[in-house]
Amino acid sequence: MKLRCMIVDDEPLALDVLETFIQRLDNLELVCRCNNAVEAYNCLQEEHIDLLFLDIQMPKLTGIDFLKSLAHPPKVIFTTAYRDYALEGFELNAVDYLLKPIAFERFLKAVSKVSTGESKPVAAAIATSPVQISEPALNYKEAFIYLKADKKMVKVMLSDILYIESLKDYIRVKTDTKEIISYQKISFLEEKLPANKFLRIHRSFIVALDKIQAFSATAVDIGKTEIPIGRFYKNEVLQVLNQNNLLET
Repeated sequence: MKLRCMIVDDEPLALDVLETFIQRLDNLELVCRCNNAVEAYNCLQEEHIDLLFLDIQMPKLTGIDFLKSLAHPPKVIFTTAYRDYALEGFELNAVDYLLKPIAFERFLKAVSKVSTGESKPVAAAIATSPVQISEPALNYKEAFIYLKADKKMVKVMLSDILYIESLKDYIRVKTDTKEIISYQKISFLEEKLPANKFLRIHRSFIVALDKIQAFSATAVDIGKTEIPIGRFYKNEVLQVLNQNNLLET
């Protein structure tokens, strides 16, 4: 039996891509193609829908708010350009969470979860990507990071981070009020953090530049913690800290 599908997205190109993908699969049937949540609501009043492909960022009513408004929603696969909503998607029992641009292979994997009845797939998707960074458009004081720790995604404001320490396959993220241990490589996290706010000073340490209270040619002080400057990082670190002038050693 075919799954009756509806696509909801305010981007015509995204609608076209998903429609093309649906047409490739014999077990899917496109019933409604909607530009916003209001059109989607009207379609649900008239048609039986088994599977909803739902964008999140839409004018007037977001996909998440639309889904929350439904008393008996169909199975939902979120389609979005933003990672930040993955946790909320999990809480709403979404089948999967597809990041744009969507590859057909990833689309096929998501659809197969509906047929197999796989539970909590969004949680699995989060587990494979344990670091989630808020959108760069946010003001730095509002920017945050999600780190996977103790089977949860823990929110940490970037402006609260003092330093990050590598513990082989784990990292320790230190703030004034807490310490988070997460299964992650420090090099991966380094690529995600804003370079004008954080600096790698050692193979095992990244520090927040605005939290440095003192420094020498061999270490920086953050609070009561002295963090060593690695030999191979020394020149670059001191150039940044001295704004083009190296300390005398």
